[in-house]
Amino acid sequence: MWTLEVTNHGARGDKRIFQLYLTHSTLNLQTQIKVTPGAHQIDYDSQLLLLGSCFTENMGAKLEYFKFQNLQNPFGVLFNPLSIAKLVTRALNGTRFNEEDIFQKDGVWHCFEVHSLVFNSDKQAYLNQLNDLLSSLKNSLLSSSHIIFSFGTAWAHRLNESSEIVANCHKVPQKEFTKELLEVDTMVKMVKEMVVAIQKVNPRVQFIFTISPVRHIKDGFVQNNLSKSHLIAAVHEVVASTQSTHYFPSYEIMMDELRDYRFYKRDMIHPNETAIEIIWERFNSAWIDPATELLQKEIGNIQKGQAHKPFHAEGAEHQAFQERLQEKIKLLKAKLPHVSF
Repeated sequence: MWTLEVTNHGARGDKRIFQLYLTHSTLNLQTQIKVTPGAHQIDYDSQLLLLGSCFTENMGAKLEYFKFQNLQNPFGVLFNPLSIAKLVTRALNGTRFNEEDIFQKDGVWHCFEVHSLVFNSDKQAYLNQLNDLLSSLKNSLLSSSHIIFSFGTAWAHRLNESSEIVANCHKVPQKEFTKELLEVDTMVKMVKEMVVAIQKVNPRVQFIFTISPVRHIKDGFVQNNLSKSHLIAAVHEVVASTQSTHYFPSYEIMMDELRDYRFYKRDMIHPNETAIEIIWERFNSAWIDPATELLQKEIGNIQKGQAHKPFHAEGAEHQAFQERLQEKIKLLKAKLPHVSF
């Protein structure tokens, strides 16, 4: 509602001077996505598993900073839901990696089911590495109180030789693959089967799904939107039809609340630190137990203290600062024994 204010600034001779101010008492320059608090929130006893896109690591970094117990992407960043479901199924079934699952390129061993950063120059060492990570993933699936999935794209590459969807192309020539858009029904089926399989061995677990706000512009602007729409439709069908599943709108917050390029990095693709902080605060308010607020504050103060760069590291003032900091850490560890700095 617009209001008009008239202010009398006095008179000059016979002429009065008025100044007009146009104000708006309810001006709002930002829409806000409603986020409903979760019924089973995260606290410092919670065990978290995060799987998916690089946005998973943005949120995971915040959870790690505040010392929540978590495991993030043991096999590296995974973008499409089918590759995530395939690894989860392999872990639950105890299907170990063998020689048929790996290949050598430029003297280095890789696996199409994992990210390119998971590699080794020694064949047997690589198989051992993959199977150790698989055991770690299985243990986390069995013990996690919350599993967070962040899906990045519905575009996937199918290896022509095996007709299998790959998690990463590892810079193998594109002629070896066929690119395709995963159908909503296909993703719903795979993700629901994954959720049910996890629930059979871990009935208490809560699932939080989100769509990564990172735009896959290499696919094209229209193609990126098409991909995100497939992911959103698939996830909402899973959440609507499966127990203990929830949706957190990180994509919608980025697209609607933060719809300005000042919230992007210079590549105009990835959310910048400000955007990540805002989305984290929304996630914190919805999914982190308010009872942890003081502990988060204590941990944040310790983290800032450890990051402090002294002018005189050997000076008495800094030594006293370090003693106080160590005392804070000691008191915190008495409350949270699992925490390490």
